[in-house]
Amino acid sequence: MELSRVLDVLRAFGRERVEYVLVGGVALALHGLVRATQDIDLFVAPSPDNVERAKAALRSVFGDPSIDDIDAGDLEGAYPVVRFVPDEESFVIDLIGRLGDAIRYQDLEVEEREVDGVRVRLATPRTLYRMKRDTVRLIDRADAEALKRRFALEEDP
Repeated sequence: MELSRVLDVLRAFGRERVEYVLVGGVALALHGLVRATQDIDLFVAPSPDNVERAKAALRSVFGDPSIDDIDAGDLEGAYPVVRFVPDEESFVIDLIGRLGDAIRYQDLEVEEREVDGVRVRLATPRTLYRMKRDTVRLIDRADAEALKRRFALEEDP
C-alpha cells in the first residue's frame, strides 16, 4: 500500500471535517514502527453527521457507489466495524466505531502531525499499546511489545 493513497484518504477526511483517528499498522508506521499492512484502520465518531462526512470524503477519492451502503447504525451495532474495499485498489479501509466495550472513539488519545502536507490525526503510542496488548491476535501482541519498548511505556496501574 502506498502512503500517497493513505494521504489521499486522510486529506479528504480533513477537507470534509471528519472526526477520525488513524490506528493500526499505518499509525504504527507513522510512529516509526513499520510493518506490512494492507488496510487503513480509521476510528470514526459514529454520529450520523460524521459518518455522512466520511462517506463524502470517500466518494471524493473513490467514486464507488457502494459507499452509499455505509450506515452510521453499523458503527454502533454489535460488530461496529465497516470494511470498505475500494475498486482497483490493493488495500481496504476499516471504519471503526468502537472496539467491544473497551475502547470508544472518545476514549482515544490523539496527536496531530503533518505528513507530506496533510494534517493527520493519529492515536498516541500509549493508546495503540492499550488497543493491542490484550488481543488474541499475535501480530497485535507483537505490536504492543514493540510500542512498549520503543516508547518506554509502563503498564497501567
